[in-house]
Amino acid sequence: MMIDRIGSINPVASSRYDRNNQTNRIAQTDSISLSPEAVERSELYRAHELVAAASDVRADRIAELKQKIADPSYITDTIVQATADNIIEALGL
Repeated sequence: MMIDRIGSINPVASSRYDRNNQTNRIAQTDSISLSPEAVERSELYRAHELVAAASDVRADRIAELKQKIADPSYITDTIVQATADNIIEALGL
């Protein structure tokens, strides 16, 4: 008894098919286009990320204030009143 093959397997033919298929895939290019609004939002997002990553602490200013506060003659009624006024203004009271 002999069994005939249906659709014979030829490794050379499938190899040629794969190479041709890959060549066609490489030749095709994908492209996208962004609206001006999307570009603007992207730029704003990047700027926001840079600002968020920036340090809010100014070490030189902190050192200067620590030195002033350590000096007992610096804290006067005028300084206390100005500081209180700034706090009230910042709180919106």
